[in-house]
Order: sequence, then C-alpha cells, then structure tokens
Amino acid sequence: MSHSQFALLSQRRFAPFFLAQALGAFNDNVFKQALVILVTVKAVGLSSDERSLWANLASALFILPFFLFSATAGQWAEKHEKARSIRRIKLLEILIAVLAAVGFWLDSLPFLLGVLFLLGAQSTLFGPIKYAILPQALKPEELTGGNGLVETGTFLAILVGTIFGGVLISEYENGPLLASLAVIAIAVVGYVAARFVPDAPATAPDLTIDRNPLRATLSTLATLKGQRAVLNSVLGISWFFFFGALFLAQLPKYAIDVLGGDATVIPLLLTLFSLGIGLGSLLCETLSRRTVEIGLVPLGAIGMTVFGIDLWLAQPQASAHALEVAAGTASALDWRGFLAAEGSVRIAIDLALIGVFGGFFIVPLFALVQQRAPREQLSRVIAANNIINALFIVIAAGLAVLLLGPVGLSIPELFLVTAALNAVVAIYIFSLVPEFLMRFLVWLATLAMYRIDTKGIEENIPDEGAALVVCNHVGYMDALLLAGAIPRPVKFVMYYKIFRIPVMNWVFRAAGAIPIAGSKEDPELMQRAFDRIDAALANGEIVGIFPEGGLTKDGEIAPFRPGVEKILGRRAVPVVPMALKNLWGSLFSRRDSALGRMRLPRRFRAAIGIEATTAVPGETATAALLEAKVRALRGDAA
Repeated sequence: MSHSQFALLSQRRFAPFFLAQALGAFNDNVFKQALVILVTVKAVGLSSDERSLWANLASALFILPFFLFSATAGQWAEKHEKARSIRRIKLLEILIAVLAAVGFWLDSLPFLLGVLFLLGAQSTLFGPIKYAILPQALKPEELTGGNGLVETGTFLAILVGTIFGGVLISEYENGPLLASLAVIAIAVVGYVAARFVPDAPATAPDLTIDRNPLRATLSTLATLKGQRAVLNSVLGISWFFFFGALFLAQLPKYAIDVLGGDATVIPLLLTLFSLGIGLGSLLCETLSRRTVEIGLVPLGAIGMTVFGIDLWLAQPQASAHALEVAAGTASALDWRGFLAAEGSVRIAIDLALIGVFGGFFIVPLFALVQQRAPREQLSRVIAANNIINALFIVIAAGLAVLLLGPVGLSIPELFLVTAALNAVVAIYIFSLVPEFLMRFLVWLATLAMYRIDTKGIEENIPDEGAALVVCNHVGYMDALLLAGAIPRPVKFVMYYKIFRIPVMNWVFRAAGAIPIAGSKEDPELMQRAFDRIDAALANGEIVGIFPEGGLTKDGEIAPFRPGVEKILGRRAVPVVPMALKNLWGSLFSRRDSALGRMRLPRRFRAAIGIEATTAVPGETATAALLEAKVRALRGDAA
C-alpha cells in the first residue's frame, strides 16, 4: 500500500502539533539571534571582550535550564494530559514574548538575558512532550516519517528564525520594535495551533513529581538503566548534537577566515547544512520502508565521517583565497562569488551531505527510543536525553575552545578531528549494540537483492502487545525480509542448522532469533526454544515462526506442523498469517539444490511480495487453519 509521510500534515492528529512545535523553534531563534546581534553589533559602549562575554553568557543562559529543569519537565509531561500541557506552555511563551518586548523597549541587556533564560526554561518544558506525544498520535509504521517531518521542521525553523531575527535587528532602524512584535505574533499563532492538538492521555497520572532538582535528575537518568538499546540510542542522539555543535558553531568564522567570504556566505553554509539534515530526515521513511530501520544509523555515521574528512581535503584552494583577502590583495566573496569560485562547490556539497547523513543518523534513533522505551516512562527518557544532549553540547564548546586555542588547530583541522572522532564513537556504539550494524547489513542486502512490495502489514500487525506471526518458508533470507517489513521488533524461531550458518549466525544472534531442533535431534534445545517463545510472548513481544519446519523443496507450501498449536496452547495470543510471494528461484532461495550446491539465482533483484491478513484469535487458531490462510494469501505467486 502506498503512503506518504506528508499526508500527516493534513491530519489533525499531527498537523497542529507539528505547527506548534515548529513555530516554537522558530520563535526561540528569532529572539536569540536578535539578542546576539544586538549584543555583538548594535550595542554601544561595550568593548570587544565585553561583547564576547555577553554573547557567551547568552548561550550559557539558554542551555542552563536543560540541566536544571529537564527532570521535572519529564515527570510533569508524564503526569498530565499532553495537549493541555502544550497549550499551557504556549501561553507561557506569549508571556515571555511580552517580557522580551519590554526588554527591547528598555534596551536592557540583563533584562533580555533573563528573558532568554525563561525562554530556555519554556523549551525545556516542551522537550519531553515534543517526542513523547508522537507514539500516542502516530502508528508504529508512521514513527519514522513523523520524526522525519519533526526534525525537518525543527531545523528549517531554526535556520529561518536565525536569518529572520538577524535581518529584523540589523537591517532596520526600528529593529528592536519589529523583533518585539514578531516574537509576540509568532507566540500567539503557536498558541492557536496548540488549541487544535488532540488529547493525549497522561501515561503516569499517579506519578509524584520530585521537587528536588538534583534528586529528580538522578532519578530521571536512572530510567535509562536496563534498556541497553534505548540508552545507546540516547548516547547516539547526544553524540549527534555534539557533532552538530562543533560544526555549526564554527561555520561563521569558517566562512570568513577560511573561505574568504563575506557575511552573506554564513547563511548559505547554514542553509546547506540545515537543508541537508531536512532532506536526510525526510528520506528516512522511504529508505526504511516505513519501519524503524536502525540500519540507517551506521549509514549515517559513515557518511558523516566520509564527507567530514572530504571537507578538510577540499580546503587548500579556498584557504589560498582567504590569505589573499587577509593580505588585502583580493576582495571577500559574496555567496554568488563563493559558489562560482574553484573548489567551492565541493565544499558546499560536503556540507549538504554531512547534513543528509546526519538526518539518516538522528531520525531512526529518536524513533527507536519512542518505540522501545516503556510508554509510561517515555517522557522521562526524553528528559534524560535532553540532559545528556545539553552536557554533550557544553563539552563540544569546551573542546572547540581547547583545540582552536592552546592546541592550535585550524577550523578545517577541527572538522577533521570531529569526523575521525565520529568514526571511533560509531564503532564503539555499534560494538555495544550489534543490532545497529546487523540491521545495516540486512538493509543493504535486501535493498541490493530484492524489490519488495508489502501489503496489509501495517493494518494487521498489532501496534502493541504479543502476537505470533506465521509465514511460508522459501529461502535463507526469509526472517530478515520479514523483520525489515514488520514495523516492530520480531524474534524469529529458526532451524538450528540455519541459525548456525557462519557469518549469518552473528546476524541472527543480534536479531534475537531463537534456534530450534526437532524432538528426535535435540529435545533439550527444542524445549528451550518453546520456553523462550513463551517468555517473549509473555513480555508482549512479536514472535515469528515458519510452521512448515524447513525450507520448501519445490516452491510449494508444505503442511504446517503442530508446533504452532503447542505454542498457542501455552499462551493464546493473536496469530497473524503472512506470505512471501515470488521468492522461489531468487537469490538465497533453495530452488532445486541443496545448500552446499547452491547455483546462481534465476532472478536477481527479484520483485517479491510480503503480505499479511487479519489476525486469527489464538483460542481458535489451528495449524490447518493457519496453513489455509497462508496458502490463500500466497496464491499462485510462488
């Protein structure tokens, strides 16, 4: 079935929230940029050192609330209905916008910095709700697309807000007045949008809010314990903020001192980077086939490193021009002149592609956190993520000061170090959670070998709770193909000899597959398999089985064995029949040869189908009934 994530923008369950959060990010950056330019350019009577101090203080005051209040914000978001909370936060934004107007009118930097602190606090309150509401509003198969839209909207709002705030305050004589009116108007429009956000019930209404900030912070961080995939996803998200902070903070100075550009080159570089992230975020849904495809995370990490290194390699020609500008023998380039200069297009492409691969990196991680974290703890998990994000941003700023100062690196060398660090951190994360790398290899393999059309999966796979998936068994890639098509994690039961295939064994283990043997081959292994199946179902997970008991030998469906009835006899969960179509004769199907005598496939890049039908109640499901349903699904498309 064909879907587009952009359809969400016309639906009330998503569109008002999307608009409200994008306008919030836009307003934050209109005010921040107006304040920064007011401090660094317009303020009179301040020395260069004083202006630098005020600008750095502004950045610190905006991020400080994320350390102080994120834990409380996470608890508050968990305890209260989220749509009403969003409206309250938007009313607070209007009040803060009015205070901002007063600060501009008074022309008081201390007052405006106080307003910036309040704006940071308001953003801190909104953060846990922003991502925790998505799983309540969207279906599991929509999480990747929804997160892609949110990330795109956020980065574009930051970009446009930064440019708009700068233009208002620097290009107009009455800039402070215009900036005041703008932040108030944007806040009001955001509140109006919030009025249309549908209700999202509290996930932990009985939670007691801890008013001790330190204790609440430690308690919030503790929600990540015991959730290995979630914890490492949070660390991955925080690393992305670290990486982005190092790059974005240096772009203004990079544009002028390294590229020899004028002030118009700065927004061009920011635009390339932001549009790249937006494009990468939007592409995630298409590349992942509407599942939470964490295999895109290693792809993103590889791209960020490769094009970060290439950005350093692209420097010599641009640096030569910058030296001429510094010597007074050449003029600074405007953005048109920069794009026309030799070697500059390569730099522009590198920045854009770093952003694209950054989108591949960040969107699946947010979606994975939303999918895997317990629903009643998700807001606090997001709050913990925000705390760690803020910490990584501060560390990035400190590292930049150290490397560009005492160590004496140039900005291009800083980019090179950052790209190299990205590779080291990625390898470390993927070694801790091999599922990331496993999914990447599977994603590449299935993309290269098959053209997949899915039908009925998102309608019939339950959004939550235990379920058993049964399917015909055609080839050695069946479990991986189904895992890529089903929007929730699946633990597949597979014949132990296939499970032990070299190289593939590592993939199957990382995916949590359950090896099984026949009662005559290894009764102990068979019993352990049934116990693990029951434990997974008891835990609300999806288990996938191939009831034929082995690969088809002739392309036809063999009779289903009674093991499925034994599973349902212990725990009667819904059973979703699925069928693999047109897979016989493709790569890794058994065809008419044994595994040890496999020949070249009859079809490469085969167009195959994966289809699901309505779940059968576990109480009434039998092997014969499920076999009949799978046969009907597959039809003649062997």
